[in-house]
Amino acid sequence: MTDHAIFHRPLGANPPAGYDQAIFGMGCYWGVERLFWQQNGIWLTEVGFAGGETQNPTYDQVKRGDTGHAEVVRVIYDSSLISYDHLLQLFWENHDPTQGDRQGNDVGSQYRSLIMTFTDMQESAAEASKIDYDNRLAVQGYGHITTQILPAGPFWPAHEAHQQYLEKNPDGYCGLKGTGVEASMPNPDPI
Repeated sequence: MTDHAIFHRPLGANPPAGYDQAIFGMGCYWGVERLFWQQNGIWLTEVGFAGGETQNPTYDQVKRGDTGHAEVVRVIYDSSLISYDHLLQLFWENHDPTQGDRQGNDVGSQYRSLIMTFTDMQESAAEASKIDYDNRLAVQGYGHITTQILPAGPFWPAHEAHQQYLEKNPDGYCGLKGTGVEASMPNPDPI
């Protein structure tokens, strides 16, 4: 098993006792992973695929757009240091969730906006934040949010070369770009 290039923990690890996990799809996963690993309270990040039908898909299969999977990042975090609401704020503010099956120049369902939830609390928080952010975007002239919110299903890790890609390739492609509209954070981080 390969270790994370920054945290030096095994990729594929289960969350330690007392830690939580989340899955977010915001377009190309390289920049999304970097966004999350830079936050205080993150224990592990891992890029991969979720939300589709194909078992253990390859990057090339997902890139063709025929697996139903989205490029996603699995985040394991210490909720005593960073709240799920803060993760949602990062999610909403750092991509355009109104674009449907694309993010900027990356086109296809594999680049769609996606939140996968592991608990009822995450689902409720994600749904409430979606309604709130949709209203904030509407005031600024944006269309409706197209983000899918689904119960967490299988997560298929991407190839090792794609893990922490922007750490290994600092000048690599990152299409991450928000709308400039702020999201609310009803429950600020502990501490």
